[in-house]
Amino acid sequence: MLQKPESGALPIPQAEREMDGSHDGETQALTASQEMAPSPLLQESPEEDLGAVREEGATEPCLTPRGARALAAKTLARRRACRRLDRTVAELVQFLLLKDRKKSPITRSEMVKYVIGDLKDLFPEIIARAADHLRYVFGFELKQLDRKHHTYILINKLKPIEDEEEALRGDGPRLGLLMMILGLIYMKGNSAREAQVWAMLRRLGVRPSKYHFLFGYPKRLIMEDFVQLRYLNYRRVPHTNPPECEFSWGPRSNLETSKMKVLGFVAKLHKKEPQHWPVQYREALADEADRARAGASVRARASTYPW
Repeated sequence: MLQKPESGALPIPQAEREMDGSHDGETQALTASQEMAPSPLLQESPEEDLGAVREEGATEPCLTPRGARALAAKTLARRRACRRLDRTVAELVQFLLLKDRKKSPITRSEMVKYVIGDLKDLFPEIIARAADHLRYVFGFELKQLDRKHHTYILINKLKPIEDEEEALRGDGPRLGLLMMILGLIYMKGNSAREAQVWAMLRRLGVRPSKYHFLFGYPKRLIMEDFVQLRYLNYRRVPHTNPPECEFSWGPRSNLETSKMKVLGFVAKLHKKEPQHWPVQYREALADEADRARAGASVRARASTYPW
């Protein structure tokens, strides 16, 4: 069961001005697929798409020193803008979760005043990305109640993944957190350093050692629940100084979900198809084939020896 929060104050306002006017695309932004900045699940740098292949024969253009400096400055500015957008999305998700505790509608003007501030022109993109994270990670659906007054509510869907069969069993938010970690591990080559997992949580607006009203203490949840229940393996990386540890899938995760399901989860967060990551997609296909052969073998033995 989730622990109930003891207290929770709203964030300090970042901008006092209210949003004026309205965005015609606001409702569509909650449901339509858009080309958005990457999810914090995989990217530590917004310039890279983990696992995706570059076009063959693509070469970097020759640049003068002045052009190279200008390109570097432009790249740095873009990275900063993407990081700020990621931060704003994570803060909005936490704000919406806090507001939902009171079970009162949430207005767009509140979101702008307390979280979004001078990024209000990007409201449709920010709200759409926040809705995706609420849906797939925390198990909540963001619904617009009133288009005229721009009010929203959260609906607890309990399942962070829309699938015909339930991959893992458990409450929505904790299951979503586990799926995020499994996705990170898979996309990192089937193991992820401990520091990478904590960094991913911070990009989601969740501090590993600080109490969270949905997860309790996230680091304790991961180390004491996910590891002890064998959803995750945790071990020291050999020959590292200072010592480093890493996570990998535990036997229970291999039994209760699959690489293809986790890759599908990652793809939904990134608004892409699983084939966008060809290395992981081929590995997931091979895993599906292995599972099918193992299942056929079990059924064959059962039919031969019915007792």
